Order: sequence, then C-alpha cells, then structure tokens
Amino acid sequence: MVQPDYSVIVPAYQAAEVIGACVQALVRQTVERARYEILVVDDGSTDATSDAAREAGADRVWRVAHGGPAAARNAGIAAAQGEIVLFTDADCEPSAEWMARMVAPLADPQVMGVKGAYRTRQTSLMARLVQLEFEFRYARMAGLPRIDFVDTYAAAYRRALLVEYGGFDTAFPIPSAEDVDLSFRLARAGHRLVFAPDAWVWHRHPATLGRYLARKARFGYWRALLYVHHPDKISGDAHTDPALKPQFALVVLLGLAVMAGFFWPPAWMVALLLLALFLATTLPFVRWAWRRDRAVALIWPGVTLLRVIVQGLGLALGLLRQGVK
Repeated sequence: MVQPDYSVIVPAYQAAEVIGACVQALVRQTVERARYEILVVDDGSTDATSDAAREAGADRVWRVAHGGPAAARNAGIAAAQGEIVLFTDADCEPSAEWMARMVAPLADPQVMGVKGAYRTRQTSLMARLVQLEFEFRYARMAGLPRIDFVDTYAAAYRRALLVEYGGFDTAFPIPSAEDVDLSFRLARAGHRLVFAPDAWVWHRHPATLGRYLARKARFGYWRALLYVHHPDKISGDAHTDPALKPQFALVVLLGLAVMAGFFWPPAWMVALLLLALFLATTLPFVRWAWRRDRAVALIWPGVTLLRVIVQGLGLALGLLRQGVK
C-alpha cells in the first residue's frame, strides 16, 4: 500500500456486533481507497471484534491490553501513516461523504482540527430526543468561526499536532471526556478547530430514559476531572448548552426548598417558584423542537429536570473523588 494521505482510527471494545458495519462504511467512502488506511485498535476485547474488523476490510487490526479508548487511540496515532488522522467510534457508520467533508476544512493551513456530527435512523421517542438535543447544540456551534469542543465520534486532526501534544489523556479510563480534554488543550494553545455539520455519522443513541440518564450521570462524573484540568471551562464551552449552569443552580435551590418545606410550610411556595423558573429555562429548546417533533418538545422539560439531577449528582461524586485524590 502506498503512503496514505489519511488514517482512520477506530478504537473498539467488545464491538463484534457493530464494528463490521463501521468498517464497511469506511471502505465505501467517496475518497479514493488508496488514499486512506483503516486502523482498528482492539482494546482488549474478549469477543470476535478483531475478526469482524478484518473481515469487513480494515487495513490493520491489532489487539492491545484493555486500557480504554484514550490509550487505544494513542496506539493508533503511533501506527498511523497519514498526515491527517480521523477518528470515529465502533458503533458509528460514517456517511459515504464523511471523510471528504471532514478533511475539506484542513485545506486551510490554519485549521488544525475538525468536528463532525451525529445522525440516527432510530425512531423511538428517546432516540429522537437525543438527536434533537445534539442538533440544538450543532445549530449554536455552526455560527462560530472556531470551536473548542471536538468529539471523536467524528473528528479529524493533523497527526503532527496530536504527537506534539501527547494524544489523549489516559487518566480518563472509559469513554467520557478524553476527547474533549484534548480539544480544550489544543484550543487553549491557540489552534483553530472548526465544525463541519455536513460530515455526519449514523449512530444508535440511547433508546430508553434509563440509558439516557445513565449516560448523563457518567459524563457528569468524569466532567469533574475535566474541570480540574480546565477550570476556565466551568464558565462554558462551544458545545454545552448555556442553560445548564443556571439549571444546576436552580435544582440545588429547589432541593433545599423542598427539604425546608417539611419543617417550614411557606418554603413550598419557594419551591414552586424555583420549579417554574427551572421550567422557563427549558422553553428555548421547547420552542425550537416544537416545529420538528412535538412529542420531544412536550417531554423535554421533565426529561431535562431528571437529566440535571443525575448529571449534577454525577458531577458532585466526581468532584468528591477528585478532592479525596
């Protein structure tokens, strides 16, 4: 194989059921096949992940000791031959134009990294909610000349830059915020990162409320470590909904008012006022979603309240753990 221009790295753990579709989608890119290589790093799987990736057409598949996606991606970076490195996840299926659209912004030598987008074929209510939640944030990001938040389900970087900054931080042992940490570091150093909304991958979102909340709790927990590394990002970033911070504050006050209500009845009125203020923070999304999916718009306030509670608890536990450490 001649020296490729691009290297696509896919970390995979216990992914035998999904990695084949991912690799097949990568094989079918509109970019000439000789111009890119597909590298699958099996993160210590005990199923047939490696065999499925090889059968689907990956150029190289190798197994490393289980260390999480950050370590697996770093192994891929070390082996990559392309000057531009792209990342996606084993449970994603890139669209045929994904690679071409991801690398297009890198024709500008000032652009160092690119973020793509999610789409889904799912029709369940929760999956539709998750997709619209992403699209609401994408709409905000699309208007920014540069961003600071790149997720590795659809990402592209110049390989030399990744090597210079040491790749992904393995202090994040599970899929959590290791990719965001990297983009925060690069943006802080002044490197330009951009959003390519038309570079999308198909993904299976959480289809039940329980799985959605569990995911939010996990992200909240590991965001504590992210904020220890990047305290300046507590004030916000290009991706996170600005309403989240006042929502956290209102939920804490609401909880205190509810507890106080058992001892001082007038506190229940305060709790109702705080709940009304919280619901008011959800209205921008409700109005935006109403034209797209009314069922999602109607359940959004309640789901958001639960999300903020579990994500806040996850963040609190994470901060406690970091404080103990």
